[in-house]
Amino acid sequence: MANKLKLFTLPNIVTIANLACGFVGIQQVFEGNLQNASYCIYLAAIFDFLDGFVARLFKSTSELGKQLDSLCDVVSFGVLPGFMVFALLVEYKWIAIIIPLFSALRLAKFNVDERQSESFRGVPTPMNALFVSSLTFVLNESIVSAEINGFSIALVVFASLMLVVEMPLIALKFSTFGFRENIYKYLLLFLSLVFVVLLKWDSFVFIYFTYLLFSFLQNIKPKLSK
Repeated sequence: MANKLKLFTLPNIVTIANLACGFVGIQQVFEGNLQNASYCIYLAAIFDFLDGFVARLFKSTSELGKQLDSLCDVVSFGVLPGFMVFALLVEYKWIAIIIPLFSALRLAKFNVDERQSESFRGVPTPMNALFVSSLTFVLNESIVSAEINGFSIALVVFASLMLVVEMPLIALKFSTFGFRENIYKYLLLFLSLVFVVLLKWDSFVFIYFTYLLFSFLQNIKPKLSK
């Protein structure tokens, strides 16, 4: 009995809430409510943050919780945004499949890649899903031409590949809080807040590319200082 798996711990319940948001979001896509589906991604991202926070707070991290988190993330941040793209790109629905496929690869890679304790290798699936959700607001009324469709497909392909890119990317984890060593993290947080205030639901498109830019600058900074 001592080795009995504890399924219904508080962190696991929060993780399951993430999955519930993903399921409701998929249901909203089927009903044609893409903006409501986007809200479900935002809520799922909050639960995804909270489950790790709660696990550390109550010192109840476990391998079970880690695997459960990835399984739930596949639905909320892989399958759900895939269905959203499926609904958006009416004439090019086939492209939507690459989002859940690459999201699953990203999550599996994260679980076994020990290099990702200080930085990420590949864009985190919640960030990618938030990016796709912003495209819903930006493009929902605009996809009327071949040029727009082509640009949208290029964005989806690019974002999917960035899920598994080998370039080190910023992880908002602080071993110290000094400004100089965390300058890009602080700038990212500040600009993200500005984007949210000014652009609201469209903001994650700009946050996404800002995140990639600052990650790139952080990577070349040590080389420039030599």
